[in-house]
Amino acid sequence: MQPSQYERALGMRRSISRRDFLNGVAVGAGMALADFPPVADGRPAGGFRGQTDQGFAVMHALRDGRFWESAGPAQALDERYDLIVVGAGISGLASAFLYRQQAGARARILILDNSDDFGGHAVRNEFTASNGRRIIGYGGSKSLQTPSFFSPAVATFLTDVGIDVSKFDKWRDRRWAADRGLGPAVFFSREAFGADGLFKTDGKPAEWIARTPLDEKAKSDLVKLLSAPDDPFKGKTRAEKFARLSETTYEAFLLEILGLHPQVAAYLADATKSYFGVGAEAVACLDARAMGAPGFDAMDLGDAVHPTLSPSGRLMQRNPDPYIHHFPDGNASLARAIVRRLLPEALPGESIEDLLLAQLDDSRLDREESRTRIRLGSPCVRVQNVHDAVEVCYVNNGRLLKASGGHVILACWHRVIPLLTDELAMEQAEALNDQHKVPLIYANVLLRSWESFARLGVVGFRAPGAWWEGCWIDEPVSIGSYRFADTPSDPVLLHLGKVVIGGKGEPAREQARRGRHMLAGLAFSQMEFQIRDLLARAMGNGGLDPARDIEAIAINRWSHGYSYEYMRPWDPYWPEGRLPITAARRGWGRIAIANSDSGAYAYAHSAIDQAARAVRELLGAPDGAPAYARFPGPPLEKIGLE
Repeated sequence: MQPSQYERALGMRRSISRRDFLNGVAVGAGMALADFPPVADGRPAGGFRGQTDQGFAVMHALRDGRFWESAGPAQALDERYDLIVVGAGISGLASAFLYRQQAGARARILILDNSDDFGGHAVRNEFTASNGRRIIGYGGSKSLQTPSFFSPAVATFLTDVGIDVSKFDKWRDRRWAADRGLGPAVFFSREAFGADGLFKTDGKPAEWIARTPLDEKAKSDLVKLLSAPDDPFKGKTRAEKFARLSETTYEAFLLEILGLHPQVAAYLADATKSYFGVGAEAVACLDARAMGAPGFDAMDLGDAVHPTLSPSGRLMQRNPDPYIHHFPDGNASLARAIVRRLLPEALPGESIEDLLLAQLDDSRLDREESRTRIRLGSPCVRVQNVHDAVEVCYVNNGRLLKASGGHVILACWHRVIPLLTDELAMEQAEALNDQHKVPLIYANVLLRSWESFARLGVVGFRAPGAWWEGCWIDEPVSIGSYRFADTPSDPVLLHLGKVVIGGKGEPAREQARRGRHMLAGLAFSQMEFQIRDLLARAMGNGGLDPARDIEAIAINRWSHGYSYEYMRPWDPYWPEGRLPITAARRGWGRIAIANSDSGAYAYAHSAIDQAARAVRELLGAPDGAPAYARFPGPPLEKIGLE
């Protein structure tokens, strides 16, 4: 189909660096094992990252009951390991590191992963700008969130892999935007609010809201909500207020309890998605309050953390740390730091400052002479306890192979595990299947300059009701010789995000399930158009021309993104009832289970905590070992529950 005149003006067919995740493989019934192609090797600059159809081909065939129809017998390798780890995400890499720490440096470890890279959700996007500058961004897991709440196990682990979180205070320029006169903004689209308009939000609410295309009543309602909200539960005790706010969604609070104009609810509908994976119609008021949503200041709720808050709500309610603990490539640097300790010959260097720009040697990840081996493009399809070992079958380069390990840690997603074994009781399989990951998309857009942002005085903007939820200049982090943009003529990355959910008003798990199906049907060109259209309409008055100014686009698709965390009103057993993860993460035989799913908590420190627990289950607790988190979310003793 020929592009429209508007699409041509946006630069839809211009020659830039694009990566289309739909160049994957559809797997038909009855395919031979050799028809499953190997995952493409290499990580080209600016390349597409995330979860691809090609990377999922084997597991989807296994899920659909087609894999074993033509798989044939597995070829047994003459390889015996002390530990086989299924999954090379942060939890899997941490499991290997902690196991080797305890079992000894001579332990033989094999790490399997279905993708073309290690790190799981922690991936990086690399670009080379037209001026030759190398620019790195995060395409998935972003931050070491709230180090003050890390368990002793996580704090010790980070030190052992060479990460000193105190250095982020120097690396992250907290005054970068303010020193350049840049502030936050909001973009109102004509589709959602009747007219397009970008408005800075760092002034008095009454001043900027008056200029928006909102209905007059919506304007007055929003000003009051942001500036001087009433207490709709006046006369009730705190306990009574907490009970109502635990079971009432934020949207219902705005519309039914406060009686605000529907445009106010529309303005705030997407604000909760990046924290909780669902919109305001599915997030309890207490969690919305914890993340800073307006409307609660007059209620005299105090500062105590209420037990019904979700794990993320608890963290945000009592967060003592600035949001600065992230590398330019997010937690990809954490994954690289672990790999450097496991395989120093694959990732040379000594300091954390040289880690970001260190060149990975893929050929050294899986060598026969290495005691730790990382085997990519190798989806696991079966694990089985056999006498004094565990047999692990996996696919690699079109062959079904079998290796043997003294122990196995399954650091893959919970919903995958019942597909890999018939050794589980039904109760555990059902508990594992409870973990519905939240689908999302992260896009990085390389601009030749940020002059348009400088002209408008904005560092980024929310876009309520738009296809993308917002757009922001990437975090100003400079480490070692890697320096962030300084002047408006410098190239810069823009980061856009979208949580893909469906079925508004339905339970959060069902919204995630629907979202995964929706995401599977989205083409790269659709996402690219929405990027270009949004930037043209929001930033056009500052001179941004997408056809001229966009040099590259990388889109990271995470069909299985955030781990689902328990929250009201969908999980009435939370927090004192029997949690599904308690049954789900039980090890059996010589097999243990890790990953952030095991903590129902989508944070890097949860992945490490669960790795520590899994290793402890297999090897016991060494003398003086730090404790791991026993509960989803930050350790309770550090929060101070009411």
